[in-house]
Amino acid sequence: MLVLVTGGAGYIGSHAAVELLKNGYDIVVMDNLSNSEMEAIKRVKDLTGKDFPFYEADLLDAETMDLIFTQHNIDAVMHFAGLKAVGESVTLPLNYYRNNVIGTLILCEIMKKHNVKKMVFSSSATVYGNPEKVPIDESFPLSATNSYGRTKLIIEEILRDLFISDSTWHIAILRYFNPIGAHKSGRIGESPKGTPNNLMPYITQVAIGKQEQLRIFGDDYKTPDGTGIRDYIHVVDLVKGHVKALQYLENHEGVEIFNLGTGTGYSVLDLVKSFSEATSKNIPYKIVERRPGDIGVCYANAEKAKRLLKWQAEKDLQEMCEDSWRWQSLNPDGFKSYSKSD
Repeated sequence: MLVLVTGGAGYIGSHAAVELLKNGYDIVVMDNLSNSEMEAIKRVKDLTGKDFPFYEADLLDAETMDLIFTQHNIDAVMHFAGLKAVGESVTLPLNYYRNNVIGTLILCEIMKKHNVKKMVFSSSATVYGNPEKVPIDESFPLSATNSYGRTKLIIEEILRDLFISDSTWHIAILRYFNPIGAHKSGRIGESPKGTPNNLMPYITQVAIGKQEQLRIFGDDYKTPDGTGIRDYIHVVDLVKGHVKALQYLENHEGVEIFNLGTGTGYSVLDLVKSFSEATSKNIPYKIVERRPGDIGVCYANAEKAKRLLKWQAEKDLQEMCEDSWRWQSLNPDGFKSYSKSD
């Protein structure tokens, strides 16, 4: 089976590429490199010992996307490409709607044109908005507290409508929680451009001295220590869930939705403490105002994925912290220091 991986040079996409190749799939990767580096693609090839076509392309470029489908006999799409920073989405909503929603519309139109009707879509737990209770299961009401979450919500509706119009589509929507960690080799990991928007890369940059201290957004949530609680999942566990979803689609038409999480919530301060214990690195921090669009508590009920996909997260918080630090310590500037010299 040949799988197109959109956003395949990104954090999750690059790990998914490794997992797909490891499981015997052939892949084609596209990415516009707006928030990723070509070095990630080189390292995926090095890690797997396998070559594959790569296109520096944008989902909004319908002509190039059509060319990719014309040149390759694609069987399925694993769709990661999209802008993803919650805080940024609040200040730049139009960028998020244009890139995420219109880009996905173009992708779906081209898939339909080429009769490619299998998709694993990278959604997010942000579609649950501010849930009334936890753990969150797939039947919970949907809403969003920020533009990023709304783009995911809109795309989910588009995909449902697509199936209603044509029942031969096979679509898995994966709502995942907070990916952290990195490949065990330390060769690929999260490499943000500029100041990190996500918690773990900020922590690791403080640990290596690139940031002076961690900013914790709010300590007045209704949680045991006042900081936000999230379901942190190792990125390798996460992408294994994507491969399981792709296998599921082989025999199941329709639109199926799965939470991918550990089912355990940890606070920001829990994560800071676990990181310090796993790495012997002290992480200075200061409390600042809450960030627009953030919620207090969010963690998954992932029983459906366990039941139907035969998948569950296996790696614990300590391993997530160790792998995150290994990646950062081996790559102080992420992929950036290699992208021009190699």
